[in-house]
Amino acid sequence: MQTLLAALLVVLIPLLPLLHPASAEAAEQYLCAGDPLSAEVVAGAVDAPGIPNSSGGTVPGAFIVLQWRGVSLQLPRTNNAGVPSYSDGRWWWQALDPDQPDFAQRRGDWESYRCERPR
Repeated sequence: MQTLLAALLVVLIPLLPLLHPASAEAAEQYLCAGDPLSAEVVAGAVDAPGIPNSSGGTVPGAFIVLQWRGVSLQLPRTNNAGVPSYSDGRWWWQALDPDQPDFAQRRGDWESYRCERPR
Protein backbone atom coordinates (compact mmCIF):
# COMPACT_ATOMS: atom_id res chain seq x y z
CA MET A 1 0.00 0.00 0.00
CA GLN A 2 2.78 2.47 0.91
CA THR A 3 4.62 1.56 -2.29
CA LEU A 4 1.51 2.33 -4.34
CA LEU A 5 1.06 5.66 -2.57
CA ALA A 6 4.71 6.58 -3.11
CA ALA A 7 4.43 5.66 -6.81
CA LEU A 8 1.31 7.84 -7.19
CA LEU A 9 3.05 10.79 -5.55
CA VAL A 10 6.05 10.44 -7.86
CA VAL A 11 3.70 10.58 -10.84
CA LEU A 12 1.33 13.30 -9.58
CA ILE A 13 3.69 15.84 -8.01
CA PRO A 14 5.24 16.90 -11.35
CA LEU A 15 1.69 17.47 -12.67
CA LEU A 16 0.77 20.02 -9.97
CA PRO A 17 1.80 23.04 -12.08
CA LEU A 18 -0.76 21.96 -14.66
CA LEU A 19 -3.50 22.31 -12.06
CA HIS A 20 -2.61 25.95 -11.44
CA PRO A 21 -5.45 28.27 -12.51
CA ALA A 22 -4.91 29.80 -15.93
CA SER A 23 -6.35 33.07 -14.66
CA ALA A 24 -3.49 33.60 -12.21
CA GLU A 25 -0.96 36.31 -12.96
CA ALA A 26 2.74 35.79 -12.37
CA ALA A 27 3.65 36.32 -8.74
CA GLU A 28 5.11 39.71 -7.90
CA GLN A 29 8.09 39.80 -5.55
CA TYR A 30 8.50 42.33 -2.75
CA LEU A 31 10.41 42.94 0.44
CA CYS A 32 8.00 43.62 3.31
CA ALA A 33 9.44 44.60 6.67
CA GLY A 34 12.76 43.28 5.37
CA ASP A 35 11.47 39.81 4.44
CA PRO A 36 10.63 38.43 0.96
CA LEU A 37 6.94 38.42 0.04
CA SER A 38 5.34 36.84 -3.02
CA ALA A 39 1.96 38.21 -4.21
CA GLU A 40 -0.11 36.40 -6.84
CA VAL A 41 -3.50 37.72 -8.00
CA VAL A 42 -6.04 35.15 -9.18
CA ALA A 43 -9.03 36.51 -11.12
CA GLY A 44 -12.15 34.73 -9.92
CA ALA A 45 -15.45 33.96 -11.53
CA VAL A 46 -18.10 36.63 -11.24
CA ASP A 47 -20.09 35.48 -8.25
CA ALA A 48 -21.84 38.76 -7.48
CA PRO A 49 -22.81 40.51 -10.73
CA GLY A 50 -24.65 43.29 -8.87
CA ILE A 51 -21.33 44.67 -7.62
CA PRO A 52 -20.10 47.01 -10.36
CA ASN A 53 -16.41 47.36 -9.45
CA SER A 54 -14.13 45.41 -11.77
CA SER A 55 -11.25 47.87 -11.56
CA GLY A 56 -7.82 46.44 -12.28
CA GLY A 57 -9.25 43.50 -14.22
CA THR A 58 -10.52 41.80 -11.09
CA VAL A 59 -14.10 40.88 -10.36
CA PRO A 60 -15.93 39.52 -7.34
CA GLY A 61 -14.48 36.11 -6.59
CA ALA A 62 -10.91 37.25 -7.27
CA PHE A 63 -8.30 36.73 -4.57
CA ILE A 64 -4.62 37.24 -3.87
CA VAL A 65 -2.20 34.71 -2.43
CA LEU A 66 0.55 36.21 -0.28
CA GLN A 67 3.48 34.15 0.94
CA TRP A 68 5.48 35.83 3.68
CA ARG A 69 7.48 34.69 6.70
CA GLY A 70 6.46 31.06 6.19
CA VAL A 71 2.76 31.90 6.07
CA SER A 72 0.50 31.60 3.03
CA LEU A 73 -2.50 33.95 3.01
CA GLN A 74 -5.39 33.77 0.55
CA LEU A 75 -7.21 37.09 0.78
CA PRO A 76 -10.50 37.67 -1.04
CA ARG A 77 -11.07 40.75 -3.17
CA THR A 78 -12.93 43.45 -1.26
CA ASN A 79 -15.88 45.31 -2.73
CA ASN A 80 -14.22 48.68 -2.21
CA ALA A 81 -14.25 51.03 -5.19
CA GLY A 82 -10.99 52.00 -6.87
CA VAL A 83 -7.73 50.08 -6.94
CA PRO A 84 -8.35 46.43 -5.98
CA SER A 85 -7.79 45.62 -2.33
CA TYR A 86 -7.87 42.26 -0.58
CA SER A 87 -8.74 41.45 3.02
CA ASP A 88 -9.91 38.66 5.29
CA GLY A 89 -10.68 41.08 8.13
CA ARG A 90 -7.28 40.59 9.74
CA TRP A 91 -4.83 40.98 6.82
CA TRP A 92 -5.11 43.70 4.17
CA TRP A 93 -3.28 44.29 0.85
CA GLN A 94 -3.61 47.04 -1.77
CA ALA A 95 -1.20 48.08 -4.51
CA LEU A 96 -2.20 51.69 -5.15
CA ASP A 97 1.52 52.17 -5.92
CA PRO A 98 2.66 48.84 -7.46
CA ASP A 99 6.24 49.53 -6.35
CA GLN A 100 5.22 50.14 -2.72
CA PRO A 101 1.99 48.29 -1.91
CA ASP A 102 0.12 48.67 1.37
CA PHE A 103 0.25 45.59 3.61
CA ALA A 104 -1.14 45.48 7.13
CA GLN A 105 -2.71 43.31 9.77
CA ARG A 106 -5.11 44.11 12.56
CA ARG A 107 -3.85 43.29 16.04
CA GLY A 108 -6.18 45.50 18.02
CA ASP A 109 -4.81 48.46 16.05
CA TRP A 110 -3.52 48.21 12.48
CA GLU A 111 0.12 47.16 12.15
CA SER A 112 1.51 48.24 8.77
CA TYR A 113 4.50 46.66 7.03
CA ARG A 114 6.60 48.70 4.62
CA CYS A 115 6.79 46.92 1.26
CA GLU A 116 8.85 47.65 -1.84
CA ARG A 117 10.15 45.86 -4.90
CA PRO A 118 13.63 44.46 -4.33
CA ARG A 119 16.42 46.36 -6.07
